[in-house]
Amino acid sequence: MATSMEERVSGDSSKKRKMPKKKMPTRYFDTNTEENATTESSEPVQQERTQPKKFPKKRTKSKGYELEDEEEPQWKKDFLNSRKKVDPFDGPAPIPEKRIQKYKRGKKSKPTGTTMPDTRVRKNMKRYEERQEQAAKQAARTELLLPEESGFLEAEKGEETFHITQQDISEAVDIASATKSFDLKLEQFGPYRLNYTRNGRHLLLGGRLGHLAAMNWVSKKLMFEINVMESIRDVRWLHLETMLAVAQKKWLYMYDNKGVEIHCIKNLHDVLKMEFLPHHFLLATANAAGYLQYLDTSVGKMVCNINTRCGRLDVMTYNPYNAIVHLGHSNGTVTFWSPNVKEPVVKMLCNKSAIRAVAIDSKGLYMATASTDRQLKIFDVRTFKPLQVYRVSHGAGELSFSQRGLLAAGLGNVVEVYKDCCVKTQNKPYMRHTLGSQVSGLSFCPYEDVLGVTHSKGYSSLLIPGAGEPNFDALEANPYQSKTQRREAEVKSLLEKIQPEMITLDPFAIGYVDKATMAQRDKDRQELFGLKSPPKFEPRFKKKGRSSASKKEQRRQGHKEEEKRETLREESYKKQDATKKKKAVEDKQEEESLGYRSALDRFKK
Repeated sequence: MATSMEERVSGDSSKKRKMPKKKMPTRYFDTNTEENATTESSEPVQQERTQPKKFPKKRTKSKGYELEDEEEPQWKKDFLNSRKKVDPFDGPAPIPEKRIQKYKRGKKSKPTGTTMPDTRVRKNMKRYEERQEQAAKQAARTELLLPEESGFLEAEKGEETFHITQQDISEAVDIASATKSFDLKLEQFGPYRLNYTRNGRHLLLGGRLGHLAAMNWVSKKLMFEINVMESIRDVRWLHLETMLAVAQKKWLYMYDNKGVEIHCIKNLHDVLKMEFLPHHFLLATANAAGYLQYLDTSVGKMVCNINTRCGRLDVMTYNPYNAIVHLGHSNGTVTFWSPNVKEPVVKMLCNKSAIRAVAIDSKGLYMATASTDRQLKIFDVRTFKPLQVYRVSHGAGELSFSQRGLLAAGLGNVVEVYKDCCVKTQNKPYMRHTLGSQVSGLSFCPYEDVLGVTHSKGYSSLLIPGAGEPNFDALEANPYQSKTQRREAEVKSLLEKIQPEMITLDPFAIGYVDKATMAQRDKDRQELFGLKSPPKFEPRFKKKGRSSASKKEQRRQGHKEEEKRETLREESYKKQDATKKKKAVEDKQEEESLGYRSALDRFKK
């Protein structure tokens, strides 16, 4: 048996001589380097470089993928599954179809390849209609967020609502609502006219003897109070509470919210009534000479000056639906006016006697007129037909509609409010209040259950439950707007200003598209007038560049001129024949008158 090298060197086969161990370099991953360096007698251990163990990351459902079976134990999954609950209201909450119908903008179109051949246009139309449908659903859902609800007075059995006085209402309501019922005793400079801002926050009063005052009537904070030293006939707020217009004895003046005079417009003189169109920035005025004038307050330019030829104009209002001005006249007619037409677009005979007051509801559907024969009539503006006719105790001198459809009438020194008088016949008023003097002005405050009444002894604020709109749109009219919001609203309204040329009786007529074809128009023309459109002349094709577009158009024009010459030639021939026949008849009459007869006359039949 062969011996190893160690045995041959030592000569002792029982003892094995160990070779000295070579020192290995240390590595950063060797944690026990000192032990390896000191223990040389121990057996060499082969150290392997091991990589750290990688554990799978915990995956959750929020990251878009499902949990794996290895990540959670089975007992935990069973426990979680036992705790799961099924949602009984799966999906979005249903919306009633009637509520969605209020916000829809018409039926969906069904474009096909023949009606709309362009595929891109069809896709855009479909996408647009989907957005409109989604917007209608969102608007219907937001009705849940409306915090307030409207309500009316409800009388007990055997009691009527018009027997409830203002003192009873003030004692029953909360303190904040009770402070809105108050009286201002102004006995020196009356009778007064009044006007509220669009958000219902500020009140403007103008006395016949020159007293002018503006105030925040909710907080009772006076903005200014001056005496213009001239009689005041009417007052109006402009687009914001920072500007106002006053129709004084001679001219029209404009003031700011501090009572400082800004403008004196001498083109508007002897003004009796005023109305401001907020979306058009137009101030419409009616004067004693019978002129209806429109002033653009954004640029200070006179838009038009119309002579109505109807005498003194002291009854005036406007329709908020289409911005048409309504004027009442002494012959019992009501005329509708637009700044684009010099004649009335509609003229209605409403009463047999003179018109004293006219009012339009907030939706522009109904018109109320009061005359000197103590009649109060309700008309449908869409059909121009009377709906209701009432006979009141005194002739109504002032009329005003609220946002919820209540109608207030000033009957001498009595104010009566009617509920649902446009829809059905009412035998009794909703509320009644008696004042100490004759009523000179009526106006419902927007977004408040308040009716402002002016008379010769001052101003009275009456609580009328259910009169105002309970929820307001802050982008349209914000009663709690700040100074910055007011500035932004003014800039936005100027950018969205509607031009006076767009005021028409039907506001949708501008965007109307006439879909009638040429054949349909020819057929209608033939049925109405018995006319046929002449056949269209199409020049024949010619070679050598003689059938270009310009050459064809020249030949068409030449054909039209030839037809005109032919018609003129025929007309001239007809005129010559007519003159010859006329001359022959005159000669015959002359011969008969002279008694001249020839020898050949005996052969005439």
